[in-house]
Amino acid sequence: MFSLRIVNHPILTFPQQEKVSFTLNGQDMEGVAGEPIAAALHAADVKVLSHSHSAHRPRGIFCAIGNCSSCLMTVDGIPNVRVCVEPLRAGMAVETQVGKGKIL
Repeated sequence: MFSLRIVNHPILTFPQQEKVSFTLNGQDMEGVAGEPIAAALHAADVKVLSHSHSAHRPRGIFCAIGNCSSCLMTVDGIPNVRVCVEPLRAGMAVETQVGKGKIL
């Protein structure tokens, strides 16, 4: 699986972390437990998280602290989840949100 994650660094060391599986729009993905969902997606080279409502322009990580709406996605059937601050857990189903999100 392709990853943009830094694994070797001349100065820093990275402790072993628990890897977990989740899905993005039905596609199997892998990330580190507890990291923000957006970080796991970025490491997998997924940079478009949603689209603007009116012009349908691609949106990715913007503030990365949960204050804006650029990273809203549907997680486990719940719309409008800010994936830049939502911790990743095993078995999560992450979906690209269409429009403003609908609660089923």
